[in-house]
Amino acid sequence: MSEPLTGRWIMDSSIAAEPEMLMECARVSWSSGADGRVGALIRSGVDWDRLVEMARAHAVAPLLYRRLQSLRSEKVPGDVLDRLRGHVQHLRLRNLFLSGELIRLLDELAARGIRAIPYKGPVLTALAYGDLALREFGDLDLLVPEADVREAREVLVSFGYRPEHRLTPAQEAAFLRYDRECSYYREDGSAVELHWTVSQRYVPLPLDFEELWGRAMRVPLGGRAVPTFPPEDLILILAVHGGAHLWTRLGWIRDIAELTGSFEEPDWGRLLERAGALKCRRMLLLGLFLANEVAGADLPEDVLRTARADAAVLDLAGDVRERLFSEEQIPQGILGIRAFQPFHLKMMDRSRDRLRYLAYQATSPTLQEWQLLPLPAALFPLYYLLRPLRLTGSAGWRKLRAVAQSRKFENGEEDRVER
Repeated sequence: MSEPLTGRWIMDSSIAAEPEMLMECARVSWSSGADGRVGALIRSGVDWDRLVEMARAHAVAPLLYRRLQSLRSEKVPGDVLDRLRGHVQHLRLRNLFLSGELIRLLDELAARGIRAIPYKGPVLTALAYGDLALREFGDLDLLVPEADVREAREVLVSFGYRPEHRLTPAQEAAFLRYDRECSYYREDGSAVELHWTVSQRYVPLPLDFEELWGRAMRVPLGGRAVPTFPPEDLILILAVHGGAHLWTRLGWIRDIAELTGSFEEPDWGRLLERAGALKCRRMLLLGLFLANEVAGADLPEDVLRTARADAAVLDLAGDVRERLFSEEQIPQGILGIRAFQPFHLKMMDRSRDRLRYLAYQATSPTLQEWQLLPLPAALFPLYYLLRPLRLTGSAGWRKLRAVAQSRKFENGEEDRVER
C-alpha cells in the first residue's frame, strides 16, 4: 500500500527538481510565491533537457513555456526558450489544422444524418483553456451512436483514414460489443478515435448517447459552434479516463483542474450524487483530489474533505504520486496491463464491479487472439475460451499458437501478431 498523501506534492522533498518545477508551472494559478519556488529550483540547478523532455511527455510544454517566459529575474537558457517557443508555434498550427479537420468531418457526418459529439482534442482545449496553443493533443475523438459506427467509418475512409486493424465482419461485430473505440490514421499523421461508448466496457459509466446528445452544449471553434459535453459531463468522463490510464500524465490532471473553473455555478453535491448513481464516485473524487493537490484547482472544502475521508482515494493518489514521474514502465499486473491492474480494482465503488472487471479481462477476446487464430463466424464464441488459455500461458494455447504460425509460414504470410 502506498503512503497516503499528507500535503501538497510540490512540498515533498523527495521529488526531484524537474518534476517539481513542472508541477509548479502546470498549476492553474500563479503567485509571487510560485515565482520564488521556481527561482530557487533554477538556482539549485535544473537539467533543462530532461525538463523539456518531461514537459512534452506529460503534454504540458506550452504551460512550461508560458511560465518560464514570464520569469524576468531568473536566467533561463535562451536555447531552452527557443526550443519551447518552436514547439508551441508548431503546436498552434497543428491544433488549428486539426480543428479545421474536425469541422470538415462533422459537416460530412451531419450530411449523412450521423450525429457526432466531439470531445477532448480541440473542443476541450477551447472550452477549458480558451487558447488552442495551451494544450497538446494528438488526435480527434468522436462519439457516435453504435448503430452508426460502420457508416461513420466509411466517412473516415473517404477522408483518407485507414483503420489501425483490419477485421473480418464477425470480428468487427464482436469488437463493437466488447470494446469502445477504434483508431484511424492518415499518412499526414492525423488520427481519429471513433467511440461508441465514453468508457471502457469494464468501467461502470453507463452514459447513454441519447442522454449525452440531449445535454450537449456548443463551444466556439474556428468560427463555428461545435457540440461537446458540458463541463460536468466532461469532468466525469475525464476522471474515469484518467483512472483507466492510471493517471500517468500530468496534462490529464491539469485538464480536470481547468474544467473545474469553467462552471458558472458549480453544484458539486449534485455532481457527486450523479457520480454515485453511475457507480464512479471514487473515480470522480480521485480526479478532483488530484486536480487540487497537483494542479491547484480551487474546490470547496467539503468536496476535498469527502475525498480525504475515503482511504482508498488517498491510497490511489499515493500510487499516482509514485508513478507519475517514474521512468520505470507501468507495472504489468498478474495478467498483463490490458488484463489486470490492481489500481483499477481499488478505484471501483462496488465489489460487483470489481468482479465484472476481472471476468471481462479474463474472457473478452482481443485483437491478439483474433489475428493469431482466425476462426469462422460459427466458431467465434470459442475466443471466449481461448483468451483464458493465452493469459495463463497454457500448453493448449501454445500448441494452437504454433499451429497458427506454421500455417502462416506455409502460406507465405508475414507474422503480424501484436506483442
